[in-house]
Amino acid sequence: MIRAGLIAVTGLLTLLILQACTRYESYPPGTLLEINDDSSAILELEDVNIPPPTSDDEVITEYLVGPGDVLQINVPGLIDTHGSSERTQNFVGFRVNSSGKIVLPLVGAVEVAGLTSEEIQTVLIAELKTYIKKPIVTIEINEFKSQPLYLLGNFNEPGLHFLDRPTSLLHGISMGKGLNEKANLRGARLLRAERLMPVDIYRLLYNNDLRQNVQLRAGDTIYVPGSEEQRVYVFGAVGKPGPVPLINGRLNLLQAVSSANLGYSANRGEPYDGEHVRIIRSLTPTHGQLMVVDLSRMIDGYAMPIPLMDGDIVFIPKTPVGNWNEAMNQLLPTLQVISGVLQPFVQIEYLKDN
Repeated sequence: MIRAGLIAVTGLLTLLILQACTRYESYPPGTLLEINDDSSAILELEDVNIPPPTSDDEVITEYLVGPGDVLQINVPGLIDTHGSSERTQNFVGFRVNSSGKIVLPLVGAVEVAGLTSEEIQTVLIAELKTYIKKPIVTIEINEFKSQPLYLLGNFNEPGLHFLDRPTSLLHGISMGKGLNEKANLRGARLLRAERLMPVDIYRLLYNNDLRQNVQLRAGDTIYVPGSEEQRVYVFGAVGKPGPVPLINGRLNLLQAVSSANLGYSANRGEPYDGEHVRIIRSLTPTHGQLMVVDLSRMIDGYAMPIPLMDGDIVFIPKTPVGNWNEAMNQLLPTLQVISGVLQPFVQIEYLKDN
């Protein structure tokens, strides 16, 4: 920890030396600067909230059978309660094949995928009337294997699970037997068909926001990252753009730009706008902040360094940018390349069409 502190101090000293030939002020030894609360380097702060999920998807109220499920079918005189008959000895149940069909004695292949057990019962009675005057059919689902749910990351029981009923997000999380102590809910996300859903698991669990408790679908993935590897990202007019790790969960803006070699641009005589540095902060998957900060005030000693949070994106423009739209136009190509490691707020709000 001491070594990390020395590295940070050394980096800051190097940065200040490199700035000596630029527009930033230098002070004689013994100079004392008074920093008041009014000296904050935050010029603009905007809260961004993503609306809660809409109920566009059809609500499913009953389990729908699909490929992989095993049905227990009983037809007195034809199929016993174990799914066996004279033509299907030692066969327990009828598994729905990849085409969504089961194969029964007499009637052959019957399409059952996408139907409830009651609907399958009706279909089979109609099929069997050709062979049995008044068929009696009972159906139960022995194995639920058609609707996978993937729980990845810091669950107590991560892995592949299967839905056995219409299931909410909260119930799906409980299938993993809870979250362990390393779970980082700020980065937790729900993925569906390779798309991030605008769902805030943090608000669901800690604020009881039931608007986030969406219904799960077959193939959904719930991913909860850990808090072990925390980092921010620095881009723009720096010599080493990319991730900068937090040390023991702490890092301020001066330390981050020093690690990213901000002095590289000044040393090469390349311009950059240190008075309007942009920071994108992810507070939860659906709540973030946009900040414009004056880095030069911190370097000159007129403002305290701003603490950064895990997932912060710091952008130092090479030339002044007028607004956030211009800044995002410059940032988007880089964010698209590393989209997989960014916080869900950034992916949902800014990369949703990419």
